[in-house]
Amino acid sequence: MIVSHRFVIIAAIFVTCLITANIVGVKVIGLGILILPAAVVLFPLSYIFSDILTEVYGYRQARRIIWLGFFCNLIFVIFAWVGQVLPPAPRWEWQEAYESILGYTPRLLVASFCGYLAGEFANSFVLAKMKILTKGRWLWTRTISSSIVGQGLDTVIFVTGAYFGAPFFVPLMIVYHWLAKVGIEAVATPLTYALVNFLKKKEAIDTYDYETNFNPFLVSD
Repeated sequence: MIVSHRFVIIAAIFVTCLITANIVGVKVIGLGILILPAAVVLFPLSYIFSDILTEVYGYRQARRIIWLGFFCNLIFVIFAWVGQVLPPAPRWEWQEAYESILGYTPRLLVASFCGYLAGEFANSFVLAKMKILTKGRWLWTRTISSSIVGQGLDTVIFVTGAYFGAPFFVPLMIVYHWLAKVGIEAVATPLTYALVNFLKKKEAIDTYDYETNFNPFLVSD
């Protein structure tokens, strides 16, 4: 496949949403009875662009971008840690603030990375398989169903791994977070339709994964 500038833009937006979500996600917000990570809006955006990648370009290309997002996020985390351990200047007074926001604990990192990989690959797998079953019809059923599965796995793994045992943690936090993310993506369905139709027309491509190897670790396929 010849990589187009549109594919690069979608991939770049996906990776940007992912890294940004992991930064702002350290904050927990309260909306009435709802207790949610501040990244509750950004995570659905990353899934929307993952849906677009899979729907238009296929699972193989989506798999490459999922791993690209993983390694870009890992690079960010490594250099955020390097910035943390480097000695601050004598008059620089924000070391504690830096550590509070960017000083990820190993527990938070493991939860984030595991949730991301499980959720994104499940999302792309379900969407690609449903596209074959539905013969390319009813896009909304694929985007919403794949998000229910992918966002569900991501939320359970991340919220439990990152916050279990914290004073504000309650099991319903998982349900609220999951429903909020799926709801946001469902509301954004018209945007997904518009982008998918635009890309299919401009790229002259509509990929079906009939003979795709769905092994998530087969990045060279």
